[in-house]
Amino acid sequence: MSDETTPICSAKGCRAAAVWVLAWNNPKIHTPERRKTWLACEEHREHLSQFLGVRGFLKDVVPLAEWEPAQGA
Repeated sequence: MSDETTPICSAKGCRAAAVWVLAWNNPKIHTPERRKTWLACEEHREHLSQFLGVRGFLKDVVPLAEWEPAQGA
């Protein structure tokens, strides 16, 4: 169960608590060091990773508890 302070999964329609950070960038519009992020619950981590991966956007998958927003932000 999530509340207003709990990060939630970025998957469409999902309201589960996020446990993963998927760091990505679109090389056509972002500088190489720039990292955008999506959050994922356990159930959607693989799906979201594959979505970004097939496009060549996925750079890293890190547990939310270990993510440091300053890295490449």
